[in-house]
Amino acid sequence: MNLTHLDENDRPKMVDVGDKNETERVAVASGIIEVTKEAYEAVINNTAKKGPVLQTAVIAAIMGVKQTSNLIPMCHPLNLTGINCDVEELPQLPGFKLIVTAKLKGKTGVEMEALTGVSIGLLTIYDMLKAIDKGMVIRDIMLEEKKGGKSGDFKRK
Repeated sequence: MNLTHLDENDRPKMVDVGDKNETERVAVASGIIEVTKEAYEAVINNTAKKGPVLQTAVIAAIMGVKQTSNLIPMCHPLNLTGINCDVEELPQLPGFKLIVTAKLKGKTGVEMEALTGVSIGLLTIYDMLKAIDKGMVIRDIMLEEKKGGKSGDFKRK
């Protein structure tokens, strides 16, 4: 089996995408953070001491998407055309689900960017609420769907 990120001498390499066609590419990722009822209420009532938690998490997620190539060694720097973040309140958990969509027209996909955005956004929620709840759990970070590219489309069932 040939691994795309190793050269003929088994040294790490970044994949050459120079000969690939540019296509529209979209990736959607999501993740969940479980919090205590007290922490959930602080977010909903906007009483967390560090400020507006969900708005800050969305900004952090966008920044995470944009910084992916600086954080993940084999990711290419990308010219993104769009980033969208949605937060779902999960009062029954209690917690929040963060959904990040990354888009571009390019030669490589944006799955890692969407996944990184979710991770950074959820970590930001943790950071902003840790004074209230150190037992928060970040879970289920996953690719929900991708469109475009040679490998085709993917949608989680």
